[in-house]
Amino acid sequence: MTTASKITLVRVAFIPLFMWLMYMSGGETGLWMWLSLAVFIIASLTDYVDGQIARKYNQVSDFGKFLDPLADKLLVIAAMTMFCEWGQFPAWALMIVLTRECAVTGLRLVAVGKGKVIAAGWSGKVKTASTMIGLCVLMGLPQLDILRWIIIAVIVVTTVYSGVEYFVQNWNCLWED
Repeated sequence: MTTASKITLVRVAFIPLFMWLMYMSGGETGLWMWLSLAVFIIASLTDYVDGQIARKYNQVSDFGKFLDPLADKLLVIAAMTMFCEWGQFPAWALMIVLTRECAVTGLRLVAVGKGKVIAAGWSGKVKTASTMIGLCVLMGLPQLDILRWIIIAVIVVTTVYSGVEYFVQNWNCLWED
């Protein structure tokens, strides 16, 4: 197993700890939320670090291509789910994110079945980064309603845009035999 994949596994291992800390916070700013934020930031930074290591040391692997985006999705969805439970993130926005993630994953699976690999696109990376940063802001400043709605809008717009872009650029994977 590569170093990059091990770092990705650390991100996955942080998810239960992150969720427990979020649960303990009860959605209120305080020690538990700040600890949640710290774990989320560390986990989010591992996404950047594992990617840099994989590219620099030629550690790109099929396992890493599978696990890295899955780890990102699980971390982000864990945070959104907790915010949704507390009424701070609308269920419809969470559903848009979940739908996009399932659809793009399905598209990638179809492509793999045809011997093609769909690499992460620039818009997908922007979506991931803006979502992670936005969720960090929500953890640090949950009481600012206007900021919360701006963050939700950014998450939804980047999610939809990147999802549409994946399908437009890879539409042929669905129809070629």
